[in-house]
Amino acid sequence: MKILHTSDWHIGRTFHTHQTQEHLRVVFDALVDIVRERHVDVVAVAGDIFDSATPSADSYALLSGTLSRLHATGARVVLTSGNHDSATRLGFQSEWAGLAGIHVVTGFDQYRTPISIDDEHGPVHFYGIPFLEPALVRHHYPDELLKTHEQVLGLAMRQVRADLAERGGRSVVLSHCFAAGVAASDSASDVERDISAGGLDLVPISVFDGPDYVALGHIHGRARISDRVRYSGAPLHFSFAEADKPRGAWLVDLDAAGLAAVEWVDLPIPRRLSVLTGELETLTHDDAFTANESDWVAAVLTDRVRPLDGMRTLQKRFPHCVALEHRPAVTEAAAGSTYSARVKHKSDPEIVAGFLEFVRNGVGFSDFERDLVAEVLGQTTDAAV
Repeated sequence: MKILHTSDWHIGRTFHTHQTQEHLRVVFDALVDIVRERHVDVVAVAGDIFDSATPSADSYALLSGTLSRLHATGARVVLTSGNHDSATRLGFQSEWAGLAGIHVVTGFDQYRTPISIDDEHGPVHFYGIPFLEPALVRHHYPDELLKTHEQVLGLAMRQVRADLAERGGRSVVLSHCFAAGVAASDSASDVERDISAGGLDLVPISVFDGPDYVALGHIHGRARISDRVRYSGAPLHFSFAEADKPRGAWLVDLDAAGLAAVEWVDLPIPRRLSVLTGELETLTHDDAFTANESDWVAAVLTDRVRPLDGMRTLQKRFPHCVALEHRPAVTEAAAGSTYSARVKHKSDPEIVAGFLEFVRNGVGFSDFERDLVAEVLGQTTDAAV
């Protein structure tokens, strides 16, 4: 059986206020082609289908169209809700979708009855575990201590293993969490909303003992926790912090004995992300940056003085420049004395000049500014008199 493991579609997310629907459509077209060309039997989507609990009509249309095209390839689909999703909205009419081979798992205990799909070697049981917020599920299990995501998933996996012991056969688990081996603070980008308090809710890999393969979601970068426990990452870049992370999915092959092989398949990147560093004049005129003109661009300007209207100037060459940071290459060392000591016995113009030098990294008055400050301070003094 061939399984394509993907996750974190985040349909409806914007990138620095820009819509990503059309870029995501390009990626989904490629994903459908992979499923058809590689004869994939099951597409497993491990959570965060939508980016919002209240998806737009366009987001629903994109999901519906993609699932329809996946169904047309002959593949089955198993998808679960993540922490960004509304389980109720995503799961609406899931019973009917299941009749067409599109299995949407959102119920808090729905994983206890697996989706069993047969191949020539017998059944493969898919246990889809939706994102389970401890505060929202603990009342269903009054005799269990369920304060952390580790404890909730520990309970779920004990139930999965017990069910699997009775059924027999091969198995795949889908889950949406921070697994041990992937540090939340190091691997999460600014768009991966923390699903723990203080980053303490890591789930040890031992919790997932048993299944032949564990398809994880939540981390937006590809990660291998073990041969059988992996993150596929998101299909699009949603943050410049993800710029160096490849986009794709895992193609998992199960034979009669269980996990046989796992292969990475790349997905297209509709628009690259580039972080460009240099002075404004260099970035806007140097031929070395010609290849970046159609990229999403985050610019780091190293000019000693912050350029006026820097973003507008950059966008003349880089139309998709969406972020700007001023990080001077040369800065003045901070003075050791207090502010009151530094301004003592100084005139008002000298104080203003000192302020300008501080905020502009050592660059003080221009002739025009000196005359302007003198004029303003003179008017202030006359008015006070």
